[in-house]
Amino acid sequence: MSFDSLRRSARATVSGLPRGFWWLWLSTLVNRTGAFVLTFLSLYLTQELGHSAWFAGLVVALHGLGGVAGSPLGGTLTDKWGRRPTMVTMHLVTATCAAALALVTTAWGVAAVVLLMGVSMQAVRPSIQATITDMVPEHDRRRAFALNYWALNLGFAVAALGGGAAIFLGYRTLFVVEAVAVTLCALIVFLRLPETRPEAKRNQAGEIVEKDRVSVLDVLRDAPFRTLVLLNLLICLVFTAPWVGLPLSMAATGLEPSAYGAVIAVNGVVIVAFQLLVNKVTDKRSPAMLLTVSSLLFAVGTGATALAGTPLVFAVTVVVWTIGEMVHVPTNAAATAKLAPEHARGRYQGVMGMSWALSGFLAPILAGWVVDGPGPDFLWMGTGVIGTLAAIGYVTRLRKVLDEDTVPDPAPDPADSPAASVDKKTGTPSVSA
Repeated sequence: MSFDSLRRSARATVSGLPRGFWWLWLSTLVNRTGAFVLTFLSLYLTQELGHSAWFAGLVVALHGLGGVAGSPLGGTLTDKWGRRPTMVTMHLVTATCAAALALVTTAWGVAAVVLLMGVSMQAVRPSIQATITDMVPEHDRRRAFALNYWALNLGFAVAALGGGAAIFLGYRTLFVVEAVAVTLCALIVFLRLPETRPEAKRNQAGEIVEKDRVSVLDVLRDAPFRTLVLLNLLICLVFTAPWVGLPLSMAATGLEPSAYGAVIAVNGVVIVAFQLLVNKVTDKRSPAMLLTVSSLLFAVGTGATALAGTPLVFAVTVVVWTIGEMVHVPTNAAATAKLAPEHARGRYQGVMGMSWALSGFLAPILAGWVVDGPGPDFLWMGTGVIGTLAAIGYVTRLRKVLDEDTVPDPAPDPADSPAASVDKKTGTPSVSA
């Protein structure tokens, strides 16, 4: 592939999206560029404050537990309060927590701050996903979600490199830098991003036609979406397992910890370097097919870890499941947007976010238990089986509902009052006459 063709491919990948989306993209990049707390939290707790590795693991798990509560909370606020105020508020709570970690030194004080930070960080995600859904036409949504995911990983890569270089300044300095970065992210949202929440439909008498009474339980009663959430939870467990099991497996083969650092870095490098190319290859493909293929890539990549014995082979397995990650994450987000009613987009994204947060809490515990018990090979065989089962689930349970064309919106009722809409070119709200 020539340089010109690569340039044309990249241009096609980023063209045609509304201006508001790019402000959101920039806020994501800024936010993740300062993501130091989770990256260095365990080191801070053990090396700076002198806590045990067990306590450090507990605190990190509390962050995931906070996300389990934060995701449905953020989804509800997104639909009832609005996308923009939810984003700004939760970003500011996150910034406050990051700054507080530079001051709080007691064990349970740190634990409480990290728990609250888990709530706020996960609560902001449904509002971001719902805003993208509001702004971007359905045929471009998977591409938009992929670009936002690319910004997230690009920012995180910068944070990892910058944090490593700046570690001599002290962990507390890094936490203050994160607080500043997240505050700047909130300012971008507040100053440049429009509110995109659809207005409730009203009849001629001005009464709301479609009342907004969707709860988390109501969302879970949606059978196709419930299936999508459960299958995503399986994939999340598979995806999270290597972050705990891979260093233990590599250590069991006699490799040094530095080898794990080089191998796991492949994940970020591949995403930053090839996400746009993957977007081009997978554009306009069947969502059910993409989710099936990504599940098989997770199954093969993690399952083959049981056969690895050298850093090179371990790195190849990481490349395989990383490609699955690049395909799965934006496709799953777009599938959630497809199944969500317009007035409940935040809550649907919030329930989906619970599957990610729950896996972040459960997978480290389960992976550690399996490695300490039956052994690392059983962990990888288990992830291979789970990934394969998820692939079967996508193709047998969701192929029809995800691949069918979206039913066009009905013609507006002349008796309805004007409703707010979003200008697809600028991403700004407009009012139809």
